Amino acid sequence: MVQFSSYVSRWAILSLLCVILTIANAQPPFNTTPPTIIVFGDSTADPGNNNYFFTWDRSNFQPYGVDFPGSQATGRFSNRYLMPDFAASYLSGTNRTVPAYLDPTLTLQDMIQGVSFASAGSGYDPQAAQADGALSLSQQLQNFAEYKTKLTSALGTNATENLISKAIFVVSSGTNDFYDYSFAMDNQRKNFTVSDYQQFLLSQFKNFIQALWTNGAKNIFLLNVPPIGYLPRVMTAYASNTNSSRKSVDSLSNMTGQFNTMLQTAVQTMRTSLVNRTIIYADIYSPITDMVNNPSKYGFSVVDRGCCGTGLDEYGPTCFLSSLEHGICNNRSEYFFFDSVHPTDRGYSLLFQALQPTIDAFLKKLYQP
Repeated sequence: MVQFSSYVSRWAILSLLCVILTIANAQPPFNTTPPTIIVFGDSTADPGNNNYFFTWDRSNFQPYGVDFPGSQATGRFSNRYLMPDFAASYLSGTNRTVPAYLDPTLTLQDMIQGVSFASAGSGYDPQAAQADGALSLSQQLQNFAEYKTKLTSALGTNATENLISKAIFVVSSGTNDFYDYSFAMDNQRKNFTVSDYQQFLLSQFKNFIQALWTNGAKNIFLLNVPPIGYLPRVMTAYASNTNSSRKSVDSLSNMTGQFNTMLQTAVQTMRTSLVNRTIIYADIYSPITDMVNNPSKYGFSVVDRGCCGTGLDEYGPTCFLSSLEHGICNNRSEYFFFDSVHPTDRGYSLLFQALQPTIDAFLKKLYQP
């Protein structure tokens, strides 16, 4: 482990070279102006919106961002980039990121290229955001409406509607819902059976997608829910609750897997009635499962704990505090998780690569005649 005060730059240099090589060898399958990327969801897609209001779910401090240019802790729950950032780089052919909508330094050009409304701690269930002081999906939609108003003032109505109609809307949510349900302290969640709660979340998901259609979205890229039983924090919590050794919690991963089947069926049903609109179901559950179960295949040596501190339970402020005592790993490319919940930059990069065939098919459908 390397102590908090002695981070070395060679990992940042290596990471930057990896991105440059990735961009150089992977070009999007269309020749047109890159589409605007508009992102909704949770900490897997929040580049720093939570920096701008009071909430426990923040990461705008070290060691987060240790490998970001300038070692800047942007508010991303990663040592550097998130998947939407890799998508932005891929679509533009340059090293580009997706900024937080609430960033006060946001420019008009930033808004045209794309922004994220995602908020760490949110979920399809409004209670997830309420419990963590995050922005719910409905509040994220309110910010999106404000974003459209700003664009209309700058570009005009027709240009704004054209930009929104061609934009790619990314949705990444659900992890917090199932974590909160699995370790629920409130009576309302305890009153739900697993099946009832899955159905409730599915109805919330459908309502949110319908709201996106109503607000002008035409092209939606939906990420499914990861196998939460592999999250180090879940493994630690479950072991503590059951007085057992730490191991993957298959019952919880199966719960999210069942929900993903419901999501996929709902998406297929939606697509039968869509006119001039598209929604794509993207699977991150399967590649995460494979990476955790076959780590050497991907160059990982540690997949049961995070890189930060002990890696067993830390995220957000506790990651910062634990890193002061325990430091962080100095071989971050060999860890799938950076903290006890979120992947490393390399983990996200490999997930993006796993999704690339789905992304390419999506883009070809949208932009090739």
